[in-house]
This record gives sequence, C-alpha cells and structure tokens, in this order.
Amino acid sequence: MNNSSPLKPISGSRPEENSTLWLIKIATGPLLVLVIILHFAVNHYMGSTASGLMTYTDVITYFKNPIVPAVEILFLITVVTHSLIGLRGIFLDLKPSRLSMTVINWVLTLVGVSTIVYGIWLALAIASQGT
Repeated sequence: MNNSSPLKPISGSRPEENSTLWLIKIATGPLLVLVIILHFAVNHYMGSTASGLMTYTDVITYFKNPIVPAVEILFLITVVTHSLIGLRGIFLDLKPSRLSMTVINWVLTLVGVSTIVYGIWLALAIASQGT
C-alpha cells in the first residue's frame, strides 16, 4: 500500500522562491498588522480636528509631528514590500518561463523602489512645508 497523500504538506518557500524573499514576506505580514494598528491610532488620536484634516494647513500641521511621517513611511515600506512579494508569488504560481520571471522581477523591483522613494520624498516634503 502506498501511504503517500496526493496533497503535499506546506513546507515553507516554493522551490523557485528565494528564501530571503519568503522570510521577508512572512515577517512583513504580522508587521503589517501592527503598522496598520499604529497607523490608525496615530491618525485617530493625533489627527483629530473638527475638520478631519480636510484643509491643506491641517495636513501640514499634522505632519509637523515627527511621529506622523515616520509611521506613514513605515506603513508605505511594509505595504509595498509585502504586496509586491505576494504578487511575485502569484506570478510564480503561473509557472512563467525563466525570461518572463526575470522581466517580472525587474518590473516589480522598479515599481517597488520608485513607489517607496516617491512616498518617502512626499512624506518628507509635506513635513518640511512652512519651516
């Protein structure tokens, strides 16, 4: 009798997946939950104005507190990293050719780096307004 099951147990990263990327994806999942809670707490308790941060002046004043841009930047880095590594995993499930996967890796890396760089620049630019 054959005791092998048709279902393979989940045993970590995929064979095509870099173990470092897999560890980053696993680490950013719970970190993302914590950062979302921190993001909501900071926005709720530090950004509570009667207008709800609807004016440009309210947003600039809100971003003057150094905790706000730091939380927003951490949130941005965590979301972009986790989501793009997850998207890469979806592409791996489609079994692309090696060339296609190389192109996908480069496109996801460029999108991720440019998004993070722009987001950091934007958060710091808003925080430095009016100084």
